[in-house]
Amino acid sequence: MDQLKIEATVDNLPIVTEFIIAPLEEMGCKPKILMQLELVIEELFVNVASYAYKPNVGNCTVIKSFEKDPRAINVTFIDSGIPYNPLEKKDPDTSLGVEEREIGGLGIFLVKKNVDAITYEYKDGQNVLTFKKIF
Repeated sequence: MDQLKIEATVDNLPIVTEFIIAPLEEMGCKPKILMQLELVIEELFVNVASYAYKPNVGNCTVIKSFEKDPRAINVTFIDSGIPYNPLEKKDPDTSLGVEEREIGGLGIFLVKKNVDAITYEYKDGQNVLTFKKIF
């Protein structure tokens, strides 16, 4: 289990992405899986950076661990920002046109579609969001 504690700013997204993606590249992970993970990481980290501490800035802890059979990565994002469970947001009706849909919710919808499992809990004053991706 590896851990990265970093200031939750959009400028730090490349560091978080590299922290998670680099070992997967070394393991020969398929490009499609890497692209899916990059989208998930961007959505989750940018949401923390943009909304968790608004208008201030705080930290985000990213924890990654691997499973062998089946090969999978587990990633946890932890912040002490405003309590918010993004998984409670109703999925957008993608059968509607862009103009007819409510604003928001598409990002977390895409996250849920690109991971194999995702959970959220508010524990000890912290948002704890964990996802699993089999690769």
